[in-house]
Amino acid sequence: MYRRILVATDGGKKSDPALQEAIRLAKDQQAQLRVIYVVDETYILGNAEFVDRTAIEKAWVKTGEKALEHAKRAAGAENLAIETRLLETQSLGEDVADAIAREAGDWSADLIVMGTHGRKGLQHLLLGSIAEGVIRASPVPVLLVRLN
Repeated sequence: MYRRILVATDGGKKSDPALQEAIRLAKDQQAQLRVIYVVDETYILGNAEFVDRTAIEKAWVKTGEKALEHAKRAAGAENLAIETRLLETQSLGEDVADAIAREAGDWSADLIVMGTHGRKGLQHLLLGSIAEGVIRASPVPVLLVRLN
């Protein structure tokens, strides 16, 4: 039985199926639900040489805040109270997947729920997969929900 379910969202509408599955599971299991959004500081610092890094970070934080508010409304529509948390990667070597796994461990989650695009071949090779990284780093089981 799951008592603490962590959901990672990227704020996009396509991540809604993962959020809805987590809400359904949390209600069924009478579990606590925490929804997180990760701002990737290392990406901002490493790939923004000629732009205003502060403006980029503020935009990502605003996107994260909107994503977490959306999650609160979705859970509220199902009469479920949730916790939300905006995270940032903590060091140059930490990526989004590591931050999600770190939060799962710090919060003592029993399960991570997140979406995956299910990319294959060259597209997967070029874009990589945060979900795959979470599976490798996670101290707990990971439920992947296929996103369309």
